[in-house]
Amino acid sequence: MRPTDRPLTDFDCLTFDCYGTLIDWEGGIYQALAPLYTQLPDDHPLRHDRAHLLGTFIKNEDIVRSANPTALYQDVLGETYGRLAEELGVAASAADKVAFGGGAGDWPIYPDTLDALKRLQKHFKLVILSNVDNDNFNRTVMQQFKHFKFDAIYTAEDIGSYKPDARNFEYLITYCQEDLGVTREKIVHVAQAFFHDHIPARAAGLATAWIERGENVPSAIGGKLDEFAGRVSFSWRFKNMGEMADAFQLLKDKD
Repeated sequence: MRPTDRPLTDFDCLTFDCYGTLIDWEGGIYQALAPLYTQLPDDHPLRHDRAHLLGTFIKNEDIVRSANPTALYQDVLGETYGRLAEELGVAASAADKVAFGGGAGDWPIYPDTLDALKRLQKHFKLVILSNVDNDNFNRTVMQQFKHFKFDAIYTAEDIGSYKPDARNFEYLITYCQEDLGVTREKIVHVAQAFFHDHIPARAAGLATAWIERGENVPSAIGGKLDEFAGRVSFSWRFKNMGEMADAFQLLKDKD
């Protein structure tokens, strides 16, 4: 599907990947991995290399998720933590794995997220499509999105599969119409990651907006655009959510 030439003002609903786009997944994960990497000797190649450590975590997470496609995300996280500890040759108890698996609610929100969402919600219905489990997402709502309400939230636990599975996007499209009265043609999917979001969203016929992130620290999960040449084609590109809200407001002001 080619990028659309319709303006953002022609759409009624923004659907979001949450962790990575609205919540600082990488910063939260890296901080939570400190009990592992601080056990490494100072000269270990991963002791001070955030990007490669996160890349190693993501590699293990993909292995765990592929082997357990219906497992709750908190269990995927805990198992990944254990696998990473083994690979690094450091200690991790069963309690450590459980605590890590339930820690998504502690991951920090990007500083521009809430203000941007409040501004965009004046025009759009806002929906979450996340790979997280419901317990973790509920903790994120209570801590990071306190006093803010999304129009709908659809998680991997609800759907029974993980992005980039096409079922997640078909579920999103079906329930946006059933719950909110919004058709596929009126949805823009907003995300950072190419593999988990942009490629399957476009395959599902959705317009997409890329939130680059990585302004201060290079992204490990989002991917580099040149690595996905010919596989992604988004209609809008923004550094962060604040920039998206600013661009939309300028468009509205011209109307």
